[in-house]
Amino acid sequence: MRRHLWVLGVLFSVLSLLCLPLQAQVRDYDTIIESGYIKVALYKDFPPYSFQQDGKPRGTDYEIAKALAKGLGVRLEVIWAPPGEKLDDDLRDYIWKGHYLRPQELADVMLRVPYDREFSYKRNELGELVNELVVMFGPYQRERWQVAFDTRRLESVPSVAVFRTHPIGVEVESVPSFYLSSVFEGSLSKQTHHYTNPEQAFAGMKAGEVDAVMAMRGEVQWLYGQAKDKKLALAENAYPNMGRQVWDIGMAVHETNRQLAYALEGQLEELILSGAVKKIYASYGLSYELPELYQETE
Repeated sequence: MRRHLWVLGVLFSVLSLLCLPLQAQVRDYDTIIESGYIKVALYKDFPPYSFQQDGKPRGTDYEIAKALAKGLGVRLEVIWAPPGEKLDDDLRDYIWKGHYLRPQELADVMLRVPYDREFSYKRNELGELVNELVVMFGPYQRERWQVAFDTRRLESVPSVAVFRTHPIGVEVESVPSFYLSSVFEGSLSKQTHHYTNPEQAFAGMKAGEVDAVMAMRGEVQWLYGQAKDKKLALAENAYPNMGRQVWDIGMAVHETNRQLAYALEGQLEELILSGAVKKIYASYGLSYELPELYQETE
């Protein structure tokens, strides 16, 4: 009887192991080069940075990833990453652990990750590093917030105080949403209209639902260019009491893959200093601002 129970126990253990998802493996630099391709995680449906148009990949991040792959002498394989609720989730799913639905789909590198010391060393409630298995490196662009407005209903935007009386569209649960709903003791909240994404907010402005839109500069400039409406304008102003208004965007790899990070940094520096990255942004109608790291060397 005991022998039967022991056998059943062994069988149960084996079946349990078989049912567990296989742990995703991190490919080191030599493996990547030998394989002839690099897997890059890019955010899905995120114009103008990474998206597909007529079945073809497009976007500034896609073009940069393609140039980096070429510099390493390998082909680019894109993993289209739907954004999670937090960046920490995305780094877990694509850099160090893998998603439970795609346990073996780890990327070698992920783009559009904040290059920020405070975020890199963020700790949880137990004092543990949240992203200790991730190396964030290679800043390639400085991002900031921007407002676009319709001059038929709003002459100018000298400050965000004009949105006490003029409706403005923002993406739901975004930084502009929280900011405009709380600044000036919440006096702008009634005029802050929420949309699924900046594209829908622009559609709302075109339909006359709102007089302006606030989002990341790249998104606003892309939508402004796509609209081809001479009555739209871009505002250039600061945002009082907002906190951080500009930040640098970089890349991330697994902490064991620093050799890959060094190789990518070398390729990226060439692309930035040669003006290739600036040309990529210009091809999408976007202005380009150097990350702080490169501003210091100008």
